[in-house]
Order: sequence, then structure tokens, then C-alpha cells
Amino acid sequence: MLGLHWLDWIVLGLYFLFTLCLGMWTMSKIKNSGDFFMGGRRFGKILMIAQAFGVGTHTDQPVTVSGAAYQSGLAGIWYQWIFMFSTPFFWIIAPVYRRLRYITMADFFQERYGSGISFLYTLIALLYFCMNMGVMLKGTGVTVEGLTGGALSEEVVIIVSTILFISYGLAGGIVAAVYTDLVQGILILVLSFMLLPFAINMAGGMSVFHSELPEYMFSLVAPNEVTWFFIVMAVINGLVMVVVLPHHMAIGGSGKTEISCRTGWTYGNFLKRFATAGWAFIGVFAAFLFPELIGEHREMAFGIAAKELLPVGLVGLMLAAMIAAVMSTCDAFMVHASALFTQNIYRPYVKPSATDRELLVVGRWASLGIVAGGIMFAYSFPSVVHGIKEGWKITAYMGIAFWAGIMWKRANRWGTLASVVSMAFIGIYTQNQLDWGFAQQAALYLPVGFTAMIVVSAFTKMEPENKLHAFYTLLDTPVGEEQRLRDAGIEIKLEGASDANEATPNTQQSRVQHSTQDRLIIVDLLSLPSKFSWKAYRTDILGFLAAAAIGALTILAVYLLSRIGA
Repeated sequence: MLGLHWLDWIVLGLYFLFTLCLGMWTMSKIKNSGDFFMGGRRFGKILMIAQAFGVGTHTDQPVTVSGAAYQSGLAGIWYQWIFMFSTPFFWIIAPVYRRLRYITMADFFQERYGSGISFLYTLIALLYFCMNMGVMLKGTGVTVEGLTGGALSEEVVIIVSTILFISYGLAGGIVAAVYTDLVQGILILVLSFMLLPFAINMAGGMSVFHSELPEYMFSLVAPNEVTWFFIVMAVINGLVMVVVLPHHMAIGGSGKTEISCRTGWTYGNFLKRFATAGWAFIGVFAAFLFPELIGEHREMAFGIAAKELLPVGLVGLMLAAMIAAVMSTCDAFMVHASALFTQNIYRPYVKPSATDRELLVVGRWASLGIVAGGIMFAYSFPSVVHGIKEGWKITAYMGIAFWAGIMWKRANRWGTLASVVSMAFIGIYTQNQLDWGFAQQAALYLPVGFTAMIVVSAFTKMEPENKLHAFYTLLDTPVGEEQRLRDAGIEIKLEGASDANEATPNTQQSRVQHSTQDRLIIVDLLSLPSKFSWKAYRTDILGFLAAAAIGALTILAVYLLSRIGA
């Protein structure tokens, strides 16, 4: 039956039925555009963790990591672990998104740098969403084609997956995505590790892998492709670009409280780092068990390993997990992209008087256009790895403006424009004319971009003082103290739910005292010597150090596991 046992099809069908019912159920929770795009900012810690893990985990990732590990060894893990060193920063960045109370990342650029930069970011972000949907759909197609032995082609899988995630995503918006993330998160963890014991048993033990494979296959640094230079540049580029990924305004800012946002974004992503280890080991084991894959066919390693190693029934569960991953993430990306279009193109440039109901309808139609773009990229990318690297670059072009805009009041739109244009020119020229690889390009465009931002901003006019005042007042006002913003006449784009509203005292003195104890270290970084106090930055510092320790322990654990049987 199309390469699968009838029992596998039953498992798969039951999962599809469940997700469609879930989409219909969440439709009743969508009352306005704020619910559709941001879930009313009412998610607690568990759903925030599920959202961060689910949206950040999709089928192209096990395909990429396992494929790279198949050829370059355990070092292939860095195709996802480039964000390992960024993850502790999520703890201190998440409350920035929540305090700004914006709906989209383009709102950030609108309020900080003006409409021109916001429009530029929106175009780049929509391109990013289309490209990443394409990468995810292609990754799913490649995997399922390997899983079914070619009975289901990559093209068919792309179309079927698209129909499924559209059917419930348009109904339930971000709420449907978040609840689906909670379910598929469990499946992804199962997906990441269920193959390992079967592979080890088939080989006859870990010692067999070590004796038959080259030693570099168990190293976190490869002699080619994933070298030290590649890892260092990918990590730095990742830290620059991760803060402006267009879905991160919701991933980091849709919680009821700042601590929910911090916990969800940080530890949801640590779950992903943990799952990534399973994908890398599967790729290494597949290099020994199924050595016939060559070149771009390496990206079928994960699917072929699942087909050959798993018993009947579990193959269907694996397929359900793979499609669950792409469905939930493409759904979330579709919703975030429609939010960008409606809030930052349709409303300001097409119909400023649009009602909330009209925005909701336009958002749903815009979702279909974004999906069409994703399908186009899915069929045009030569490989999943190629698509991922292109996404890394285009988002890094705007990342410098985010970091500078948070920490340095002097940063302005002209510095941003100079930074983006210079980085994009270097990326395009060095790739098309000099045939440079990603690491070489990043090593040049990142320092040039930072220099352009600093020099041009220093010699051009600052942003309007009233805009800067409103922006930094938002950052200095903890969640739950929105009355301070109303009293100051500062716009709140989407306040949402907040547990803090009940806990925060009403007196002006108490609110001021509360605020001085909850300052954000990333906002005050350049003036930290004069402002530092342990009480003010305790939450930032302790959370960052705890996350850094967990990251270090995760890397150590993977290294120790790689030495078993050596």
C-alpha cells in the first residue's frame, strides 16, 4: 500500500483526523485578529515551551542534520546547534518582545526606525517565510519518499502536507499551531530517539560502529564541510540573525507573563538541542548500515533508516511525527506571515480604516499567498541544506539593526540601510562572482555590516526624540504595569492577558519600585557600569547562567555518548 503496511496507514489516518478536529475546536477560540496572530498573549509556561519547541522543530532539520552526519560525522549536528550558544540569550531577549507589546517583528522596525525600514524588513521576512516553508516541505517530501521506498514521491507529499496544514491553520490561527505543537512535540522526541536502539542492535553494538567507521565520524568537528571555521562563523551569524526571525515576536512574546516568555523560548529550544543529538547519531549509524547513499542522496538517510529499522506500526508513527512537525510549523509560519502582511502592508498602505474583522479575513487570504510561495521554493531548491543556508544569510542582514536598536539610542534608519545594503551586496557578489561558501561570506559581511551601522549612524541625524522616548519607555515598563503607559499616552498595540495585573500594586510608588527591580540588562548594556545593581538584573543574570550551564552540559553529554564503545 504505497510502500507502507496497512497498520501504518491506520496510525497515520488517526493522527490526521485528530489534528483536523483540533483545528476545528480551536476555531471557537478565535474572536479577533489578536487571537489569530498572538493567541491573545494568554499562553502559560507549558504552551510557551511547546510553541518554541514545536515551531522551531520541523522535518527539514532531521533531514539536514542526519544527511550531514551521514557524510561528515557527528559534526553535522552543528547545522542545528549553531543556535546552542544563542539559546542562553533567549532568556534575556524574550522580555524585550513581551514588553514592546508589538504584534509583528516589523512593528519593531516601524517604531524604532520608521516606515521605510519596516517595509524593507517585511519584504525580507515574507521572503524568509516562503523560503523556510519551501525548505520544510522539501525536507518532508525527501524523508517520506525514502520512508516509503519511493512509492510516495516528494512532489505528492508536498501537496498533501500543504492541504493538511492549511485546513486547520486557517481556522485556528496561532492557537491551533500552539496546541498542535504540544502534541507533536511529544512525537518529535519519540521520532528523534526511537531509531537508535534498532540501529545499534542491527549493527551488533556501538563498538562495531567505532571499529568500522573513520574516527572523525564521532567528532564534533569534521575535516571538511563542518570545520572549526564553519562552526565559529555559523554560531556568530546565528546569534546576529536569530533575534529578527519574523516568528520570534510571537514565540518570545505571546505568554501571559515575562517569566512564561523567558521559560518557553529558552527551554523549548533546549528540548530541540537535545532532540538534535538523536538526528546526528542516526546519520552516523546510517553511514555504516546503509553506505550506498551518495551526494545529495544523503538527505534520504533519515527516511531510509526509518523504513529499514522500524517494525510495522512504528513506521506509521514515524511518518505521523514527520508530517506533524511540518504541519505545525508551516501553520505557525503561515499565520505569522499573514500578520506581517495585514499589520505592516495592508493596513498602513492599502486600507488604514480596515476593521478588525476585515483584517482577520485579509490575514487568512494572505496566508494562502504565502503558502503558494513556499511551494514554489520547495520545488526550486536543489537541496534542503542549500535552502537553510540562504535563510541564515538574508535574516542576518537585519539582525544588526535589532541589536543596535535595543542597546544604542544613536542607531538610526540610515545606519540600518547602509548595514543591510552592504551586507546584501557582499553576500550576493561573493556567492555569484567568487563562489565563496557561507562561512567565508559571513566572515566578511558581518564586520562590514556592524561598521556601516556604527559609522553611518554616528554621522547622521538621530531618530525623533518622541519615538525613542516611547520605544524605551515600553522596554522599561514590566508586563502588568500598562497603566503607566496609558498615563504617558504611549500606544499599546496588543496588551493581552497578564497574570501580573493581579499581583502588581496600584500605587505609583510601588510601581516605580517594581520597575527599578526589573530592568533588562540587554537594554542597559552600554551604560551598565553606572546602572548596575544585583537586584535590578538578578533575573537576567541567574537565568542566563543557568541556561549557559545547561548548554555546556548538553554538549558534554553528546561528547560522552559518542565515546561509548570506542
